[in-house]
Amino acid sequence: MGTPHQAEFQATPVRRAAIKSPKACDAQSCAQFEQLPNVGPAMAADLRALGLTHPQELAHRDAFVLYQRLCALTGKRQDPCVLDTLMAVTDFMRGAAPAPWWAYTAQRKLLYGAI
Repeated sequence: MGTPHQAEFQATPVRRAAIKSPKACDAQSCAQFEQLPNVGPAMAADLRALGLTHPQELAHRDAFVLYQRLCALTGKRQDPCVLDTLMAVTDFMRGAAPAPWWAYTAQRKLLYGAI
């Protein structure tokens, strides 16, 4: 039979963390959207919803056009930070160093004003 303290002891369920894709250091090593800097599962799903199949396609796309298409596809205005992220990933896939999406906010405001 067990000890008196054994009844008080209950196993705590183990919480498993989601395994994240490692981020690519450069455009050539990026094989999946989830490897792009600033891109998680939701943004990767948005890129796929836009009909993109590989990150290399972003090198030849206009971030603002992608943003407008996403707004139309979802039927609602996307947050401006989505455009910042699209600017960051298209720039990265053209050979720029990885940068956080908010590094593009000033440029977005200058180019597109309030969206």
